[in-house]
Amino acid sequence: MDADGRPHRLPGHRHLRLLARHPSGPVRRGRGVVAVAGAAAGAGPARAVSLVRSTRGAAGVSVRGRWRHALLLSVIALYSLFPIYFITVQSLKTPEEDVFGSPLWVADPTFENYTELFESGEARVRGYAILPKVPFVIWLANSAVVLAASVVLTLACAVPAAYALGRLRPPGWRWWRRVLFATYVIPQTILFIPMYQVVLAFGLDDSPAALVVIYSAMALPFCVWLLSAYYANLPREIEESALVEGATRLGAFRRIMLPMSRNVLVASGLFTLGTVGQDFMLASVFLLDRYKQTVAAGLGVMDVSLEELVAVAGVNMAAIPVVILCALFARGYVRGLTAAMLEGA
Repeated sequence: MDADGRPHRLPGHRHLRLLARHPSGPVRRGRGVVAVAGAAAGAGPARAVSLVRSTRGAAGVSVRGRWRHALLLSVIALYSLFPIYFITVQSLKTPEEDVFGSPLWVADPTFENYTELFESGEARVRGYAILPKVPFVIWLANSAVVLAASVVLTLACAVPAAYALGRLRPPGWRWWRRVLFATYVIPQTILFIPMYQVVLAFGLDDSPAALVVIYSAMALPFCVWLLSAYYANLPREIEESALVEGATRLGAFRRIMLPMSRNVLVASGLFTLGTVGQDFMLASVFLLDRYKQTVAAGLGVMDVSLEELVAVAGVNMAAIPVVILCALFARGYVRGLTAAMLEGA
């Protein structure tokens, strides 16, 4: 500053866009570095204070950051899509090309493996009939019924339980949420005998209904935990306004809370779908009749009785509906998880 208190610009900095402030005047835009003197006269020599940062280095960092981000996304995409590509290539091969051809592409694609999935008759190994073939469509139908029933039952139980924990907040509700989530540290294998005893007690042995109950019990803790985290931190004024206008608590929940939690419900449903769709062990243990088995359990038998490429084609066909559902509801899944996490999970 000058002796009279006015700011001045230093030479050599005429092309920097800076803000210069007069002690008794408004902020105005100037060019250069402002020389700031001491608080009082004689406080010492003036010093130059840079008010902006060079944008050249920031631009370089930004470009490098974008390239790193793109490279990371490319690696993740390749890691995620390569198994799908590999299974598709294997399912289009003949047995001869599977042995002598390249593992990464197919020279002479064929759909015989897919057509064989839907054929009836007898499964043969080296010319000997060992098992009657089960049409693949039966396993697909069984899987669809089990999947749909498990998702519906899980959400029907998780929504009221999560609402009670998150909104009504009984004593120890925070600990109950933690205990529910901690159940996933228990290995499934040590629960086979207790679960089978329960299934026998209710007369559900060798029935798809047993899988529906077991799958729902497996997915229920996470769904209750996720939904209760969302309900717990929603503003109470949203619900109280409906109660003041004469709505019952059930009516306020059905008309206000349930529509607001649509994305979280989608996230819970897709989690249940993933839990059910990937199971092979439980379906093989609790379903002995091959005509009642799901795709995962049935393909395990086919892999023994038929060619490996046919089983690979079955895996690919079974994955297509799940991939389509996940793609359709991917946006809602991400929004649901984000909403639940931001609301205090």
